Amino acid sequence: MTGGTRPAPPRTAEPVLLRVEGHTGYLTLNRPEALNALNHAMVHRVDAALTDWEHDPAVRTVVLTGAGERGLCAGGDIRGIHDDARDGDGAASAAFWRDEYRLNARIARYPKPYVAVMDGIVMGGGVGVSAHGAVRIVTERSLIAMPETGIGFVPDVGGTRLLGRAPGELGTHLALTGARIGAGDALLCGLADHYVPSTALPALLDDLAHATVEDAVARHVRPAPAGELAERRAWIDACYGAGTVEEIVQRLFAHGGVDAKETAETLLTHSPTALKVTLAAIRRARRLGSLEEVLEQEYRVSCAALGTPDLVEGIRARIIDKDHAPRWSPATLAEVTDTDVARFFAPLDDRARGLDGHPEARRPR
Repeated sequence: MTGGTRPAPPRTAEPVLLRVEGHTGYLTLNRPEALNALNHAMVHRVDAALTDWEHDPAVRTVVLTGAGERGLCAGGDIRGIHDDARDGDGAASAAFWRDEYRLNARIARYPKPYVAVMDGIVMGGGVGVSAHGAVRIVTERSLIAMPETGIGFVPDVGGTRLLGRAPGELGTHLALTGARIGAGDALLCGLADHYVPSTALPALLDDLAHATVEDAVARHVRPAPAGELAERRAWIDACYGAGTVEEIVQRLFAHGGVDAKETAETLLTHSPTALKVTLAAIRRARRLGSLEEVLEQEYRVSCAALGTPDLVEGIRARIIDKDHAPRWSPATLAEVTDTDVARFFAPLDDRARGLDGHPEARRPR
């Protein structure tokens, strides 16, 4: 999705389009019929391109965009994860996450400017391939979210680190509710760096081929439209500062405001287990020293989720059957014990190896 009047790239079977123009390598996620949802082949192709361009002195900048008119990337291919969790042993999903999370870390550490154009829908895995970049562009069409608790899952792809570092408890609010935010709030929460109107994207992409990133962005950056979170922060901070999800919900209902009450009602429609694990993951992520450590933690949590009923049930209800009536197990927050939550952070076994391929091994800090 590139906005303006720029012609769409020719439709091909390639899930990621690669081209070099001037001194810039362009990556285009190319599954518009699936809102550019990431699959394992796409992760491998992006990673291989980054390897080639890292060692190519002619390429000084990398730019990520999405094909089609709807967005950059709606996340990972969760239908495949659903089928693997329901019918398989989870090994395919674990392998996908291992390579996806490695790619997220690589993007964050990439030695050349990595510019992510976060135009349109950017959710889940789409956040992972964009919000860790050096330069993150949003537009008036940007719609960014980590909606995992609604499908019985937990924010991943480094999302617990990104949201854990947002001002106050804004990130906790976004992680638990899965709320969608626009450009202004993405800038406030540290998920983006610059606002560029969508009509200016074709010119920006052209300029990036020949100018420095700083000069190209400076030509097109504009003040972002106002967001909504700043004026809600007082009650968000007060309510989400509670020690448990149950108390957060109680504070939201007791606040008296319409927005807070609607937020509490939204939380009660999400997986109770996912809510409690997400709150623990966000708070643990704040104490971890590096993105790699957070991704290692998220990998444990993701692999553990494969063995729970809520992930399969949530994807069934929200994505496959679309009846929007998931039957969570356990069904209430009170039934989810501290022991239940702790299991998600337990050491991995040999079947679900760590991010470097060995159980429990850590990357250097």
